[in-house]
Amino acid sequence: MMSILSSRHAVYVGSFDPLTLGHVDIIRRAATIFDQLTVGIGINPDKKPLFSPEERLSLARQILKPFANVDIQCFQGLTVDFIRQCGALVLVRGVRTLSDIEAEFTMTLANRALDPEIDTVFLMASEKYTHISSSLIKQIAQLGQHSAAAKLRDFIPADVVDPLLAKYTRADAAR
Repeated sequence: MMSILSSRHAVYVGSFDPLTLGHVDIIRRAATIFDQLTVGIGINPDKKPLFSPEERLSLARQILKPFANVDIQCFQGLTVDFIRQCGALVLVRGVRTLSDIEAEFTMTLANRALDPEIDTVFLMASEKYTHISSSLIKQIAQLGQHSAAAKLRDFIPADVVDPLLAKYTRADAAR
């Protein structure tokens, strides 16, 4: 049975490893534009994420609970297939820099070739989040160990700070 696809339903995908304040800002803004927003946590078997899919899903559900029209799911495979499974016709992407725009343009062309009915909507990152990336967050957590908690609250939701620092504390203890 084919589900009805809606242009009022959008999907925002990423690895969210970890979820940042920049991601939450894009989600908040997209949730005001669309009737329904699905956050898709991508599982790529070729990558070694810091958080398991279950941990990312649990943290995202906890953090995004205030958004009544947002649901969160894990997925594997092509983004366009996941969007269709959700019943959506719109992909939301956040862009921070000029280099993001170039990469997103290429990805949008590929997605359009795979499924011409799905449109991509770009939301510019809020200025205070343009420098935030998951790799930066991980570096601060790993190198700043003792002083990192307070600094990380400027980049990630408070609920992510302790689980993130615990990942590096366990890694240090294992060495």
